[in-house]
Amino acid sequence: MSEVSTGSTTEGAEGRALADHTVSVLGGTGPQGRGLARRFAAAGLTVVIGSRSAERAGETAAELAEATGGTVTGADNAGAAAAGDIVVVAVPWDGHGELLAGLADALAGKIVVDCVNPLGFDKQGAYALPVEEGSAAQQAAALLPDSTVVGAFHNVSAVLLDDPAVETVDTDVLVLGEVRAATDLVQALADTIPGVRGIFGGRLRNAHQVEALTANLISVNRRYKAHSGLRITDV
Repeated sequence: MSEVSTGSTTEGAEGRALADHTVSVLGGTGPQGRGLARRFAAAGLTVVIGSRSAERAGETAAELAEATGGTVTGADNAGAAAAGDIVVVAVPWDGHGELLAGLADALAGKIVVDCVNPLGFDKQGAYALPVEEGSAAQQAAALLPDSTVVGAFHNVSAVLLDDPAVETVDTDVLVLGEVRAATDLVQALADTIPGVRGIFGGRLRNAHQVEALTANLISVNRRYKAHSGLRITDV
């Protein structure tokens, strides 16, 4: 693994730097995690699938490696956290805090990309849940003081990401964080997915509304039978 510099870099250098990093996806056997892992592997990045079950992670990794021709391996979440330079958190909200608290040492010194949306569901549909720290990304930052936490990939359709027939995913990804070099690198990570563009969306204190917006997109999808995303204009 290589360490992530916090110094300024050029846009081209960020893209090249990704090739030197292993991307781990915690919760990589779930819909969102698997879809992101598929796209990163297809882009030529080295990917580690994490799951509560190392066996299940290995099976998913083998499937994605065969489908994409990429380098994909599997491990339990702790093993994946240790293996990655950039670690994407794509686990269910109800297990988010407990998982990260237990992995704080393994994630120290790394960029942690949190894409978890704290949502509830009832007969009226999806709605945003209150989070004591303000958002899932802020909770991650509080639990991982020695990591660089970035919020991203909250509003991307898991269905589109994991569908090999979908060549391009027509959406922008809002990237939030405190360290410019880290958000630049995660924007470059988003850019590896055809059709996707990473856009800086502010500091972590602005993550709540980005996470909550997923509830609105779910409502759009149900009404219009779609897999909606976001586009930022004039940028």
